[in-house]
Amino acid sequence: MNDLHPRRQNQVVRQSLSVGLATGAYGVSFGALAVASGLSLWQTMALSTLLFSGGSQFAIVGIVAAGGSGVAAVATSSMLGLRNSLYALQVSRLLDVRGLRRVAAAQLTIDESTAVAVGQPERQASRLGFWVTGVTIFVLWNLATLAGALVGDALGDPRAYGLDAAASAAFLALLWPRLRSREAQAVGVAAAVIALLLAPHSPAGVPVLVAAITAVVAGVRPRREREVPA
Repeated sequence: MNDLHPRRQNQVVRQSLSVGLATGAYGVSFGALAVASGLSLWQTMALSTLLFSGGSQFAIVGIVAAGGSGVAAVATSSMLGLRNSLYALQVSRLLDVRGLRRVAAAQLTIDESTAVAVGQPERQASRLGFWVTGVTIFVLWNLATLAGALVGDALGDPRAYGLDAAASAAFLALLWPRLRSREAQAVGVAAAVIALLLAPHSPAGVPVLVAAITAVVAGVRPRREREVPA
């Protein structure tokens, strides 16, 4: 039997929805900031629908608000989007999709959907977690973006509601069970230290990108060392 037990399916769905709700709700912040930075409602919604990458979206808004050029905004956004390419290397093996489903999977390959997918021990659970998380965030992020763009001033600072902390807490809940070995703990600490050092001095999303590359390098190196004959 390749199908998941119903109880296990429910566990994955609950986890995916909790991450999706925590992350998607923060889209209200992007909507409010984008309109305040001079973007129109349609430009704001196009970024959330077509780009759909929080770090890249906030980078564009930040550069536009600071008076930067469109070229600088696109270049920075593209650089931050490189981390999704790293995620795709792992996710593509888990999903094994073709055609239009592959296009949809590429659009939904973000931090959260990848984290939920790779955090499951079963392949079927990984696929379920990826799709439920990705679709939930996509829908809620766009709805929240619309709400933030329309009534951003009335909502005030979204951080006052703890939405930014909710997304971080969801990520921590995914990470914690995987830090069982000393190697995983060491990689986690190293990535966290690098991200903390870079955060005050780099655009939004860059610390995540560098930390992800650090984790990938740490994961590949031991495997290569084991393959070297004695």
